[in-house]
Amino acid sequence: MPINSTSSPLARCTARALTSSISFLISFSFVEYCCLLIVELERMELRGTVLVLAMVLGLCMLPQGEAQLQVGFYGGTCPQAETIVREEVRKGLANDAGLAADFVRMHFHDCFVRGCEGSILIDSTPGNTAEKDSPINNPSLEGFDIIDNAKTRLEAACKGVVSCADIIAFAARDSVELSRGFRYEVPAGRRDGRVSLSSETLTNLPPPTFNLAQLTQRFASKGLTQQDMVTLSGAHTIGQAHCTSISSRLYNFSTTASTDPSLDATYASQLKQSCPQGSTDASLVVPMDPPSPTVVDSSYYKNLLVNRGLFESDQALMSSTLTAAQVRLYSTNEAAFKLRFAQAMVKMGQIGVLTGTSGEIRLNCKVIN
Repeated sequence: MPINSTSSPLARCTARALTSSISFLISFSFVEYCCLLIVELERMELRGTVLVLAMVLGLCMLPQGEAQLQVGFYGGTCPQAETIVREEVRKGLANDAGLAADFVRMHFHDCFVRGCEGSILIDSTPGNTAEKDSPINNPSLEGFDIIDNAKTRLEAACKGVVSCADIIAFAARDSVELSRGFRYEVPAGRRDGRVSLSSETLTNLPPPTFNLAQLTQRFASKGLTQQDMVTLSGAHTIGQAHCTSISSRLYNFSTTASTDPSLDATYASQLKQSCPQGSTDASLVVPMDPPSPTVVDSSYYKNLLVNRGLFESDQALMSSTLTAAQVRLYSTNEAAFKLRFAQAMVKMGQIGVLTGTSGEIRLNCKVIN
C-alpha cells in the first residue's frame, strides 16, 4: 500500500508517527529525524510497502519507560538539573575527550550490578570493597570527579532532589551527543541504592572473553535482547582499552595458537607493538575503534567485518548469521545504529530502578546518607 501523496513525505510521516502514539520519550525533532530516514528510503525506491514503513518506525520508537520514570522528571523540582550535568560533562570532555566512553561505561556497569541505582559511585570502606574498586572498574573507569562536581552544584541549587543514579544516566546521554552522536530523551526519577559490593561486578558484568552465547545469556538476565546486546556493544565505538584486557588474546590464546586466529593478522601485529608481551603497565591503552576513537559512529561495526574487533566479545558478534546481519546493517546505515542505540540505552536505564520511597537521594554520591 503506497504512502499517501497528498502532502510532503516529511509531513505525512510525522503526522502518521504522532497519531500512531510513538513513545512519549521522543521529542518532535527526533520524530522528524526518523521520518527523514523514511523519506530517504523512498528516494532509494524502497517505498510503497507497509513493511518498509513499519521497519523504520520500529527503529524510531523508543520503549515506554516504567511508569515511575518520566522525561522531565525534575521540571518542577530542579528545572536546571539536566543543564547542570551537561555543563559539567562538557567541561570534562573539553579536558579529556576520552571521558565520554567512561560515562557510557559507567552507566552500563551501574545498571548491570544491582540495577541503575548509583551504587558504582559509592566509596569503599575499611570493611567493604565497593564496585568502583573492583578490578573491572579500577583503574580503567574514570570520570567520578565530574559526577561529584555535578552533584555539588545540584545540591547547592536543589538540595536533596536529584539522585546520583540519574546524574549517571544524564552524563551518559550527554557524552553520546557531545561525541558527535545525537541527543535523546532520558526518563528520570531513579533513587540511589545503599549497597555496593566489588564481588558483584564479577558475576554481573560480561568479560571481554565472552562468546556470543554467553553474551546473549548475560544480557537476557537483565531483560535485554540479543539485538539490544549487539546495539549496546556499539558503545565500543569510543574509548580505550587497557592492554591487560587483551594480552591473553594476543599472546596466550590457546594451546594451539598463541594469538587468536580470528583476529586480523595486521591488526594483531599493531596491537602487539602497543601492548608488549609480559607488560603489566596499567597505563598502556589502545583505542577501541582506531579509525574514530572519539566519535559515536558505525566504524566499530565496519571493524568487525574485517576481523578487527578488539575484544573476543566484539568479534563474537560475527559468529551467527542473525547477529552478523545486524552488524552489516549498522556498518552501512549509521542512522539505524544511532536510533537503535538510543532505544537500547533508554531500555538499559530502566534495569532494576529504585523509585518512590525505595532507596534514597544521596547528598554525596560517594557515601550513603
